[in-house]
Amino acid sequence: MSTTLTIALSHQAADPKWGNNAILTSDGQGMQIHLTGEQAQQLEIIQRAARRLQTQGINNVALTGDDWSQDMQWAFAKGFSIARGEATLTWAGDDSNTHANLNALRASRDWAVAMINGAPQDIYPESLINHAIAEISRVAPEHVSYEVIKGDELLEQGWIGVHSVGRASSRVPAMLVLDYNPTGDTNAPVAAALVGKGITFDSGGYSIKSGAGMAAMKCDMGGSATVTAALSLAISQGLNKRVKLILCCAENLINGSAYKLGDILTYKNGLTVEILNTDAEGRLVLADGLMVAGETGAPLIIDAATLTGAALTAVGTQYNAVFGFDNELAQRAIGYGHTVNELNWQLPLNEFHKWECPSPYADTANTTMAKSGVPGASNAAGFLAHFVPNDGKGWLHFDIAACFQTSGTAKWSAGATGVGIETIAQILLQE
Repeated sequence: MSTTLTIALSHQAADPKWGNNAILTSDGQGMQIHLTGEQAQQLEIIQRAARRLQTQGINNVALTGDDWSQDMQWAFAKGFSIARGEATLTWAGDDSNTHANLNALRASRDWAVAMINGAPQDIYPESLINHAIAEISRVAPEHVSYEVIKGDELLEQGWIGVHSVGRASSRVPAMLVLDYNPTGDTNAPVAAALVGKGITFDSGGYSIKSGAGMAAMKCDMGGSATVTAALSLAISQGLNKRVKLILCCAENLINGSAYKLGDILTYKNGLTVEILNTDAEGRLVLADGLMVAGETGAPLIIDAATLTGAALTAVGTQYNAVFGFDNELAQRAIGYGHTVNELNWQLPLNEFHKWECPSPYADTANTTMAKSGVPGASNAAGFLAHFVPNDGKGWLHFDIAACFQTSGTAKWSAGATGVGIETIAQILLQE
């Protein structure tokens, strides 16, 4: 028989017998989390306490008492999440609105976590697209239509990036263009377009990764999972604007038909790109998606991708990196992140970053061969800037360094974290 452990909050310091600065103690009936400091510190303590309980094999808990705010309960839920198996969490109190909000947060995040943590034999381009259609249809069954472009259809329509990256796999590359239109008016303007990198497995191609570097590359579709879950969450929170969701999905593998170093891709906008690294593939597929987004006329375009190790080096695994020429929009986005307790940091992007990867054979290259002094994350964002409309006004690029943990930490279990979903949902709701 399963036993439910009760968890209460305390604003008193723990008895010294539990050790200095103990955050988690037992009163013989259940557990108490001891809070100190301002709100951000308290949320950190709660998430770490939840993680500690879960690592001790406790998988069935109920939050009790009157002190649990919605933010506090959600912090506990994130720390209590596990990569494998089941964990049962009962919310505190009987406020139906709070419970509905928490359940919506959990449903969208759980979907993204399941996608990102899913084994690559199960999550591949077409299956990811089908799961995304089902997730948006779950929250908006009356307002969803879509088109799936796959295989050689991509080439026929000029989407050279997705096709080139994915053509070596037996599981064909594909692009989803989904239309969430709650207005019922087919002529309604598109308020926003979301673009997600959906590399469901990344070997690096001929620029092959090491075994250690490849082991977690099922997470390279984290951008697609994040923007899909963000749209799902925003809809559940009342989004009433038309939004396009564009997922650029491929497996980056190797065979005799794989794209190679030295290949030159000619994009639909006429830009020619020399391939200097087949492991810089995310920007190649996003370029197609950003052009699709531009064709919608949306004044707001957001892309998300596990794009560069450079962003990870710059901001670590607790922040996502934000780029944009529209600095006011970028700063508002960071502010929206603060309201949902997610951390984002703006990194440099200037017009010159568009030309920091020169090629003598093409308009630009997909990376640079320089060995040092390279702003890799900014250069990647600069590459994407070639494919956005309006000189980048209204465009945000998220390099989502915080969306995946290769191993468990004091706050997170191994695998997907869901960080980024709530920030992007807030942007959709507020802009």
